[in-house]
Amino acid sequence: MKLPELRTRLRSAAVLVLLPLLATLTACGSGDADATVRAGGQVSPAPADDPVAAVHKVDTVAALLPSEVRRAGTLRLGSSIGFPPSAYYPNGPDKAPAGQDLDIAEAVAKVLGVALERQDASFETILPALGSGKYDVGTGNFGVTSERLKTIDFVTYINDGQGFAVKKGNTTLGTAVTDLTQLCGLTIGTGAGTTFEATLTAQKKVCTRAGRKPYDVKVYSENAATLTALQQGRIDVIMSTINGLRYQAAQPASGTTFLGEFHRLDVGFAFTKGSPLTKAFQAAVDELIEDGTYARILKKWGTSASAIERSEINPPEHN
Repeated sequence: MKLPELRTRLRSAAVLVLLPLLATLTACGSGDADATVRAGGQVSPAPADDPVAAVHKVDTVAALLPSEVRRAGTLRLGSSIGFPPSAYYPNGPDKAPAGQDLDIAEAVAKVLGVALERQDASFETILPALGSGKYDVGTGNFGVTSERLKTIDFVTYINDGQGFAVKKGNTTLGTAVTDLTQLCGLTIGTGAGTTFEATLTAQKKVCTRAGRKPYDVKVYSENAATLTALQQGRIDVIMSTINGLRYQAAQPASGTTFLGEFHRLDVGFAFTKGSPLTKAFQAAVDELIEDGTYARILKKWGTSASAIERSEINPPEHN
C-alpha cells in the first residue's frame, strides 16, 4: 500500500472512532453550555447538581392517578436515549444515562409517588409501542404535531423544535435557514421517525415548484452516525432539535455550527390515545414548575430559554 493511501485510511479510521464520542459531549457545571473535553479524549461528565433529589410525593396530585396504578406503584417508561441535553450516555452505553428528559420524568414520578420501570428503546419504536400496551408513557423529545395528535396524547414539559446545523466553516446556507428552498440541491441528514423526517418528506416538492433541484434526505438511526456523515461530507446539513444542535455546536470538538431555529414545537410525555394518566402527569409538571424544581432542571441542562409557563394536554401544533 502506498504511503498517501495509508495516511488517508488512517485519518478516516480516526474520524470514525472519534465522532461517536463527540456526539455524547455535554456541558459541565450547572447551566453551563460551554462543554469541554478532558485531556486524553474523555467526555465531560454530566452536570453534578441533582435538583430531583429533594422532590417528594404530593398526595393531591398522586390522587389523580388511576387506583390500579397507585396500588401497583410503578409505571413502564419507554425511553429513547439520543444525545444531550435530552438524554444520552455521558459515560458510555454500559453506564447510567442522563439528561433533561430523564430528570423531568424522574421528578414527575416522585411527585406522583410511583417508580419508573425505564426501558431503553429506539426513537421510532416508542409511539407504536404505546398503542400495543408495552409502555405506559414514552419520552424521547417527542414534538407535538397535528399528525401525531391523531393517535397520541401528549402532556407538555418543554418547548423545543426544529433547527439546522452544518460543518464549521461551511457558509453555503449563510447564518440561518428560514425557508426549505435554501436546501435545494443539498443532502440533509436527520433521524428516523422524527418530525424532521416528516417535514422534509412532506415539503419535498418545494424545490421543483421553485424550478430548482430537489434536496435529498438521508435518514440515520443514531445521532453519532449523522454527525459522522456530516464531517465526512456525505451530507451537507443536519436537521434536528434546536436544543440538541445548539448544545452540540457549543462543543468545540464537534466541529458544527448551529443555523438557528426553523420551527418551534412543544415537547411532551407521550401516551396512547385516551390514556387516564394525562391529567396526573400534567398536574405533576405544573407542581414542579410552581415549586421551582423545573427551573432548576432546565438551568442544569442549559435549556432555560425553552421553559414553559404551564403544562398542557394536547395543545395544537405551532404554526
